[in-house]
Order: sequence, then structure tokens, then C-alpha cells
Amino acid sequence: MPATPVLLFSTHRPTWYRELVAVRDRLYPIPVHVPVLTGHCGDARFVWNLCVEQQSWWWPGRGNGPGAAERQRQLTEARAAEPWLREGSSSVQQQALRDFDRAMAAFFDPENPAGKPSYRSKHGTQGFVIRDTKIRRLNKRWGEVHVPKCGYVRFRWTRELPEKPGMARVTLDRSGRWHVSFPGPQPAVDRQPTGAVVGIDRGVRTALVTSDGQHYRAPRISDRGAARYLALQRKLSRQQKGSRKRDKTRQAMARITAHTTDRRKDWAEKISARLVMDHDLVVFEKLNTKGMVRKPKPKPDPEKDGAFLPNRRRQKAGLNRGILASCWGALATRTEQKAVASGALVVYVDPRFTSQECRRCHHVTKENRDSQAVFRCVSCGHEDHADVNAACNVLARGLATLAVSAQAPGPRGVRLRQPARAAAGTTRRAA
Repeated sequence: MPATPVLLFSTHRPTWYRELVAVRDRLYPIPVHVPVLTGHCGDARFVWNLCVEQQSWWWPGRGNGPGAAERQRQLTEARAAEPWLREGSSSVQQQALRDFDRAMAAFFDPENPAGKPSYRSKHGTQGFVIRDTKIRRLNKRWGEVHVPKCGYVRFRWTRELPEKPGMARVTLDRSGRWHVSFPGPQPAVDRQPTGAVVGIDRGVRTALVTSDGQHYRAPRISDRGAARYLALQRKLSRQQKGSRKRDKTRQAMARITAHTTDRRKDWAEKISARLVMDHDLVVFEKLNTKGMVRKPKPKPDPEKDGAFLPNRRRQKAGLNRGILASCWGALATRTEQKAVASGALVVYVDPRFTSQECRRCHHVTKENRDSQAVFRCVSCGHEDHADVNAACNVLARGLATLAVSAQAPGPRGVRLRQPARAAAGTTRRAA
């Protein structure tokens, strides 16, 4: 018997829900601006790491951690005592505290799966937040944003910005590129209701297969880029830590990965827009991607003390890279956000046995799957492409869930999360 379809999630949001996305543009600072921007990134990272260290000292039974007002007073005292910290922007440092407060509030929210705030490294992505953003447009392609203690910095105006951009986030990625992001509502996709529905089966070899028979593959790194990356990786292992040549090699590696990441993001944006534009209902599988890419546990050898049996860790690492390179999460998230703004519907269903179930007779067995691409039912003899058959099963379960008047009960039902309202650091259950 086929698995009973369960409605896991839909894009019907309550009135308080407002989907915000980041309008991200490339920032082009002149050489005079770079030291100031880098200093703001260092100040924000320093304040954030101090908050993480301070919070790590608080445990249950030691009392409450410092609240938002107490952290602001401590920052004022630190700026008065340290001249180098006082030279930085107070608004940038205060906003770093507010970001930490929101991160802690999300961590303590039982309905929010956010993790505990951790330390930020200078080798990762850097950034800071600008409050009371001032923007002026130069021409059709260029604009300027005001940065504290830096003045106006030019950025590439690629999309329409929100009418009232309250804040802006400036970031520096590992490849050395500056960006500025403005929060705003997701724009609606230009579409007309057609009544079309589609089921999506996500895989590793083929990232996306629809119930209509369309196959989409996510962009991968080229053979030449992979060879270049491996050569740089070997070169990096021979260089001295902390040297300029090592940093130069790391940036060259980051540029290769950034190029591939940009292609994947562009692919996810185009495919998600196409799905919302052509369909009124899009059905996805509710996949636990985080659990699927988890490393295998060691297998102790019962015959030898301290020895371990092979656990196929190298093969699992290759599968994990393929799963992460297929952009499962980014594609589903962007499709959901665009559907909310455009009047379409996205539904998630139970993924169990979708690849083993025959879409005609609903016979479920692992023998139906001859290979990666061949599906042959042992009961009725139906033959089809395995991924297309799975996508049709996903669509059938999604259509069945629409007949459910209310959300299905049970642990598999996913409830809409309310925004975190509790002040950070006010609970005694510190992590």
C-alpha cells in the first residue's frame, strides 16, 4: 500500500508574515575606502566574538546573562577605555550587538532551529551593518551608499531597491569582493494563473526532474577549474601559515569556488522563477538534507581493541558533495518565496518510497528500481524513467494533501514559526 500523504508545509501565511529577501549588489570601493571598510568589519567581528565569549561563561544556576541594555553600557565603557575601539564607528559596533541579541533570541526560541552563535573568523566572510541608510543614484547603472566614517561608496545598481531601506549590510567574501545588501519584500513574478501543477523529484546525478519529464542539472565546476583548485590546494599545504603567499593562494582558491557558487545561485533563481511562472502548484519532497549529508560514524572492530572497520567514509564524502552541489535547499527556498509573492502554492510531502512506488498500480518494492534511471514494476510491468516516476508520485501525494481541510496532526506536521520576541540573554538556560 502506498504511504499515506501528509501535508508538511504550504505557502499559505498568516497576516503577520512578511517574506523579506536581500537585494544584493556589488560594491566598488576606491583604495581610500578599503581600510575603513576593513576596520568596520574587524570592529563588528571583535564585538561579536566578545559577546560569544561572554555568553559562554553563563550556565544554568549562575544567574541571567547580560541583557541588551547591559551590553550597550559595557560597549560604551570599552570605547572610553580603548582608543583604537573609539576610533571606529559606534553605530557599526552597536548594530553588531543587536545582531547578536537577535541571534540569541532565535537560539532560545524552541520553534526556531537556529544554532548557537559561534565565533567569527577573519578568514571567512566579513561584514557589518549600516543603520539609517542613505542612498543616492548617479545614473542608470550606478549608485552610492553612505558608510559611516567613509563617505559615499559606489555600487552597481542592478535592481530596484526598496522604497525605505532602513538598514544595509556590507560584506566581504573570501575571494575579496565587496557587496551591499538591502532588505526588502520579495517582488512578484509576472505570471498568469494557468491551473498547471508539477511534482519535483530532486536527485544527485540530475538535480531536478519534473513530473512533465523535464530534466535539469545544476552547474558543476569544470574539469579545468577542478584541476586548478587541486593544484592550489597542494600548494597551500606547503606554504607557511600566516604568510602573504598563503593568503594569496587562499584567495585564488576562493575565486574558483565563488565562480561556481555564482553560477549555481543564478541557476536556482532562473529555475525557481520558471516553476512559479508556469505552474500554480509546485510539490516538493520534504528532505532532511542536513541528516543526509551527515558523516558516517566509526565502526569499532570487535576483534581488535582500538581498531576500526571500514565505514566507506570517502564514498559518503563524495555523495555529500554531490548533494550539496545540487542546490536542493536554495531551489526550494527561492521557489517558496517567489510563490508566496506571486499567488502560487508550494507543498511539501512525505518522501518515503516515492522512488520505489509504481505510479499506476501503487506497488511498492525495491525490486521496481532496476538502476538509477530505469523503473520497471514487477507487479504490472509499467516501465518509465525512475526519476519521472518518482516526480509523478510526489505530485499525486501533493494533490491528495489539498483535500485535507486542516493540517494533519502528528509529529510530522510542521507548524508555522512565530518570530522570536523574547529578549536575548534573559533566560537561565544558557547553552
